[in-house]
Amino acid sequence: MLPLPGGTRRCFQAVFLLALTMLLLTGILHMDMGQLTHLLGGQAEGPPVINVMFLKTHKTTSSTVLNILFRFAETHNLSVALPAGSRFHLGYPWLFLARYVERSEPHGPQQRFNIMCNHLRFNLPEVQKVMPSGTFYFSIIRNPVFQLESSFIYYRDYVPAFRDVESLDAFLASPWTYYNQSAGLRNAPARNNMWFDLGFDGDAPADDEGYVRARLADVERRFQLVLIADHFDESMVLLRHLLRWRLDDVVAFRLNSRSARSVASLTPEGQARAKRWCALDWRLYQHFNRTFWARVRAELGPRRLRSEVARLRARRRELTALCLQDGVAKNKSQITDPQLRPFQSGQADILGYNLRQGLDNQTQRMCQRMVMPELQYVARLYALQFPEKDPKRIPFLE
Repeated sequence: MLPLPGGTRRCFQAVFLLALTMLLLTGILHMDMGQLTHLLGGQAEGPPVINVMFLKTHKTTSSTVLNILFRFAETHNLSVALPAGSRFHLGYPWLFLARYVERSEPHGPQQRFNIMCNHLRFNLPEVQKVMPSGTFYFSIIRNPVFQLESSFIYYRDYVPAFRDVESLDAFLASPWTYYNQSAGLRNAPARNNMWFDLGFDGDAPADDEGYVRARLADVERRFQLVLIADHFDESMVLLRHLLRWRLDDVVAFRLNSRSARSVASLTPEGQARAKRWCALDWRLYQHFNRTFWARVRAELGPRRLRSEVARLRARRRELTALCLQDGVAKNKSQITDPQLRPFQSGQADILGYNLRQGLDNQTQRMCQRMVMPELQYVARLYALQFPEKDPKRIPFLE
């Protein structure tokens, strides 16, 4: 082949470089923006969000989220809005009032806190008295069929509607036989419990379309994010992305979970009845399950989501091998350290963990925080934050 003249060669090179540039630009334009961000560093720019309000709904894996938030607060020396005095919740089941928080003065300027995550029934004006402006608000919900089953087992001895019925299937076959609205707040876990936790009426008519749509819009305005417990790892990935936290900030072991023998299976007919009985929770779940996945697509995209979920699970496996004896949860009789024994409720067999022997001090502290049950962690933070106050007593450990 004869060599090209100099001018022709330069023209050919310019055309080739232009074509290559156009090809690269086309690839970038068609690339998922979440994937591009991942390739450029994997972490959104800016400092981590430190002012966070988590509405801790009942029986939705929320104790695991609380542990994540408590660990973040302790690691970064942040203040937590803790229950006043001997309490472990913020006035539940009554609507939240600022005075339920320790060192929240009824008169004069209110103290502001970085983290709020103990159980409460949501009441935005009162929450805003103790949380700073610009706080990130989020919550978590769960398929109401499984949420109701968990509530039935856990609150069997406390909720009037559940006391005199042999099974959840039997309850759902004739709920008005057992559920009496005159019992008021004591029956909150028996019907539309997540709707109730959001501050709404759990006995409101689910067929009032205007009412339901208005309340769903209220939740969208009040909360920047609603997570889905049934997709917990994906939820943690999205939460981490929005809060700009490190991977280890959201890695967790499952807390307040039950053994398989204390989990009941509903018949298909029972599941359909649960959706009808908790119709408001079912609407809530359907709506925010849709918005959650739309948010995931917009913020991360499918490729980055898969990658980040894999990273999260790999890190959890590493910490499981590092921290946990036998790498599995234990029932209460097998837990050797009393301070790591979780509270037992109703017919639920609540599991906990033993730590591996021989850990160095730093690793021991990290692992202990990850497995610390909710009540013990509340008492720990209270003692650290208010050393001049009487410590919180945990009767079942005494």
